[in-house]
Amino acid sequence: MSTTTLNQKEIIDKINQLRKEKNAILLAHYYQRGEIQDIADVVGDSLELARKAQQTDADIIVFAGVRFMAETAKILNPDKKVLHPNPESGCPMADMATYEGVKKLKEQHPDAAVVAYVNTNADVKTLADVIVTSRNAVKVVKALPEKKIIFVPDQFLGGFIAKQVPEKEFILWKGFCPPHFNLSKDQLLQLKNQYPDAKIAVHPECNTDTVEIADFVGSTSQIIEYATTCDADTVIIGTEVGLKHWLEKVNPNKKYIFPQTADYCGTVHCCDMKKNTLDKILYVLETEDNEIILPENIMNEARKPLERMLQIV
Repeated sequence: MSTTTLNQKEIIDKINQLRKEKNAILLAHYYQRGEIQDIADVVGDSLELARKAQQTDADIIVFAGVRFMAETAKILNPDKKVLHPNPESGCPMADMATYEGVKKLKEQHPDAAVVAYVNTNADVKTLADVIVTSRNAVKVVKALPEKKIIFVPDQFLGGFIAKQVPEKEFILWKGFCPPHFNLSKDQLLQLKNQYPDAKIAVHPECNTDTVEIADFVGSTSQIIEYATTCDADTVIIGTEVGLKHWLEKVNPNKKYIFPQTADYCGTVHCCDMKKNTLDKILYVLETEDNEIILPENIMNEARKPLERMLQIV
């Protein structure tokens, strides 16, 4: 039966049935559609999902996120089948850091440690000394013996880290997350005028001017912790709008304001994250298509900096 003839409940029932039959687990990022978050076995940010991917005893991992996340799950679980519901769900920022470009930069600075944000493609990860997430980056960088850091691919997260680790020299790749970059401080200040008692929490992928006006800057999971526990009844959130669904579930007594319009123009909205749907999750569970396949040598080399990160944190 075609999924187009099924209603949402029927699709979810079939997904749940197939998960049980095939010993499959569904991992979903906080930026996924609300209906995907609601049925996922684990919802988390990059670090949480990396850990869960490594700990699962499932035979199949269905990863509702962008491609580099599904690749990371495969790298950490080379013997498991990892399925990506929509292969077109990529990450523009990850694509900005190329293997040849990072390799050349590494050759120019042989005394530097290459620190790669988890938001990188698998081939670039093979060049890294360690992988970081936005939550653990400062801790990991401080733990490295090298005094010079090549940070790829996000220049804004790299700059944010550099301010907190002034004892080290940073060489920043000029990549960025388009949705976060496009969020201006003026958009947040306009909301602050509307909600003068609100706190502002933003992701460090936002541009520097936006970050500087925030009351709190942190990873997706850190924003959740702050927004749901701070003393403000209203929190203005500067990150992907999919997080609103989760925030309202964990603490519905607060108001969470995201800069957005009816057509998503001017909001932090990741089109790639939203390319995963319940239909596509059901499809890959039925067919086991869209499996993440990576060369063994790339998986082996990319696993080393990922495992180093997990050892440090």
